[in-house]
Amino acid sequence: MRTVKPLDRRGFLRHSAALSAAVTLGPLGAASRVALSGAAKVKVGLIGCGSVSRHYFAHLARSPLVELASACDILPERARQAADRHKIPHHYPHIDEMLAGAPFDLFVNLTDMQEHERLNEQALQAGKHVWSEKPIANSLAAGQRLLELAREKGVRLWGAPTAVQSPQFAFMARTLAEGKLGRLAAAHASYGHLGPNWAAFFYTKGGGSLPDLGVYNLTTLTGLLGPARAVVAMTGIVTPTRKITGKGEVTVTAEDNAMILMDHGHGVLSHIQSGFNYFTPHEHSSTQQDHHTLTIIGTRGSMSLAGYDWAPHAVDLATREQSRFQRHADARSDYVWENGASLVAECLATGREPLFTPEHALHVVEIMTAANESQRTGQRIPMRSTFKWPLFEDRG
Repeated sequence: MRTVKPLDRRGFLRHSAALSAAVTLGPLGAASRVALSGAAKVKVGLIGCGSVSRHYFAHLARSPLVELASACDILPERARQAADRHKIPHHYPHIDEMLAGAPFDLFVNLTDMQEHERLNEQALQAGKHVWSEKPIANSLAAGQRLLELAREKGVRLWGAPTAVQSPQFAFMARTLAEGKLGRLAAAHASYGHLGPNWAAFFYTKGGGSLPDLGVYNLTTLTGLLGPARAVVAMTGIVTPTRKITGKGEVTVTAEDNAMILMDHGHGVLSHIQSGFNYFTPHEHSSTQQDHHTLTIIGTRGSMSLAGYDWAPHAVDLATREQSRFQRHADARSDYVWENGASLVAECLATGREPLFTPEHALHVVEIMTAANESQRTGQRIPMRSTFKWPLFEDRG
């Protein structure tokens, strides 16, 4: 049963004092800090040394609280190259060897999305803290088992994305808390491109545009509007086969086109769309593109996010009092999508908690699996999970 209570504007405002600190990590009592094997730095072992790892390794290497201890990949040469490039002392061809090898504290999982759940469980069983790229698990039930396992083992579990840490998210949350949009009505978000051609797992069971792309919008919208209470969705396959570099043509069995409607309660509805068939004049890899990817509308105003929510750079706001869009939150910041492992290392080392939580990540997993269920059944699917919301503690 869901336990989230309706939150009126006054209740929301009680939490708004901390919104300006959204891009930092809040304090956690010393008694709650997690014991580490090393007192000075968090030792990190990273598995999955493909293209995403280059961003992660570089970010982790810049953290004064991180020591890169080991790299692992099923392609041994790729693990060796990563170790050489980043001066990592140990590299392994298999998770079993990694977990039995040089000691480390934090397991960073950047493997194929279908493998996250299995490997996360193995790392938790070995007593490692876990940071997982999205999705954190393949189903809500499996994810909840992982979270319970982490608690039993006395370790922590987190999952991407970290969109709620951006200064643009903080500005949007503060704007909603202050009631500047009036009574909220609707929101829309979109994220798509023509699809990756470097790995087949995006197009097979457990893959799809939702866990790769739509997951960002779902995290942002639920972070701003609150947990979804019910989901209605349609998904489909537009391109039945894909050419994958080094593998040839593969048959697509996971959705490559999805649209989801979410009911957040109190009449507030949101819609997200994602897909691997979207032509866009905006370069997908660019962090400087300026088109609106997410919009929230109320009775007194509208605001839109400029840029993807994994690489946001401004928020445009219009209200009854100022009917033309005014640009906000456009100052340069240190936020990047690959910061999650570094932030949880900071949490482990200092006790300062990030805004993202495993419960929020699991709620998004449930939404995505419910979307596929809604497509199969044609039904509205009620949500069973929730997370603490608003995301900002009342520290006033």
